[in-house]
Amino acid sequence: MKKFLLAVAAVVLGSASVQAADLAAHYTKAPMMATAYNWTGFYVGGNVGGQWGSADPSTSTVFAPAGYFAASSVPAINTVGAQGVNSSSVTGGFSAGYNWQLNNAVLGLEGDINYFGFKGSASGSALYPCCAPTGFTVSSQVSADWLATIRGRIGFLAAPTWLLYATGGAAIAEVKGNFNFTDTFSAATESAAIRDTRLGWTAGVGTEYAVGGGWSLKAEYLYVDLGRSTVTSTNLVSGATQYPSNVYTHSIDLKSNIVRVGVNYKFGGPVVARY
Repeated sequence: MKKFLLAVAAVVLGSASVQAADLAAHYTKAPMMATAYNWTGFYVGGNVGGQWGSADPSTSTVFAPAGYFAASSVPAINTVGAQGVNSSSVTGGFSAGYNWQLNNAVLGLEGDINYFGFKGSASGSALYPCCAPTGFTVSSQVSADWLATIRGRIGFLAAPTWLLYATGGAAIAEVKGNFNFTDTFSAATESAAIRDTRLGWTAGVGTEYAVGGGWSLKAEYLYVDLGRSTVTSTNLVSGATQYPSNVYTHSIDLKSNIVRVGVNYKFGGPVVARY
């Protein structure tokens, strides 16, 4: 009888231990914590691209009763002096800036300086209406070697590592122009030069993609308007005779489109934990 009771007890205790094991807590492993890219921080970068634009140099003069020109000559000179200069070239340079990320919005301030490479020339000739076959020639040369911008950026994240943005601010460049007038009536000449550090404006759009390790790639379009630079001269001369009453006005109105790609490197910045 004792042996029977011991056997029954062993069976009961074994069943209880099996049930206890089945009732033991099951643990689910927590997902690994990932890090999300954060755009906040200081960055530096480089870019390369191309620009194409126009300068529209202009040369005009005025009629003076005691001056050199006949009344009919002035409109002819002003028409020929309204010239167009187009330029296209490779650009490239360096940039630096700072971004602040606010949820899915990114605000920033960026400055850059680039080789601009704007250069072009134009020339036109016509006969004097009063005095054919004698005539005149007006020529213009325009250049701007460098361009700097200081711009704000505002954008939103299409994805945690993909930024779309608009940008705008100030554009600065040294605009240079050379103007010459000559004629065949009595070898009259006039010349002037512009050397003007222009403060204009720029606006555009771009996209930037973070590839990891602080590096990002970007593509950008900018429109640049440096406004009009103007200079006057009173140095018209024919032989030994000067004609200061025939005042000349020369101007340049420089605008350009820029498309460029670049790479940025961001220093540090906070990292946000995500599951």
